[in-house]
Amino acid sequence: MTESQPAAGIRIAMWSGPRNISTALMRAWENRADCCVWDEPLYGYYLAQTGIDHPGADEIIAAHGSNAHEIIARCRGPIPSGKTIFYQKHMTLHLLPDLERDWLRSLVNCFLLREPEPVIASYSAVRGGATLDDIGFVQQAELFDFVRELTGEVPAVIDSREFLQQPEAQLRALCAHVGVDFDPAMLHWPAGVRDSDGAWGKYWYDSVWQSTGFTPWLDKPVELSPAGVKTAAAARPYYEKLYAHRLCP
Repeated sequence: MTESQPAAGIRIAMWSGPRNISTALMRAWENRADCCVWDEPLYGYYLAQTGIDHPGADEIIAAHGSNAHEIIARCRGPIPSGKTIFYQKHMTLHLLPDLERDWLRSLVNCFLLREPEPVIASYSAVRGGATLDDIGFVQQAELFDFVRELTGEVPAVIDSREFLQQPEAQLRALCAHVGVDFDPAMLHWPAGVRDSDGAWGKYWYDSVWQSTGFTPWLDKPVELSPAGVKTAAAARPYYEKLYAHRLCP
């Protein structure tokens, strides 16, 4: 936990790109009795600012708001529901360059990785071709450097492949890094929709809604278009940079 972390509980920001295990990891934290979660707080802001065509964009903006200052105040403010842990699932691409970042001092910032090839394949299956901006690797590496400079510490990095190969060991290492006790309840959860799920869940969350725990790692072949191969090659150095700092239980 960083020295700037408020005493009244802990606020964890998990910074990921799309099509990772980020929602399953959110489920794990939500299954703790001492934790509340927030699903992609800045998604509405991101859509309103960029005008990008995402499934359900108007619905998402209406349901989740687009006032970044109000959203940030909630991210760093009192922890809801009398809990002591506030877990925030963030997408790196939602933190647009013109948004101030000093508020990250109030959070314990962590990073969730996935290799670019399966990210691109999964993303393209829902929304068409994925650009480098869409998949968040550049933004993730830049934010990692910013947080490291801001705090003087190396943030926790989780690699999804290695996580799924040993979820309990990885969760124990992550909990130890952020300064909370591991809870076995994090390993399993009830299937179904949650009130905490974003309005975009019906477009992206089918597999999570059916899950009751972390799916064991399977080494599946990935086929990419020529454009996808090029995007993956461009993203790979950013992935490798953070992968070098991953937690190794």
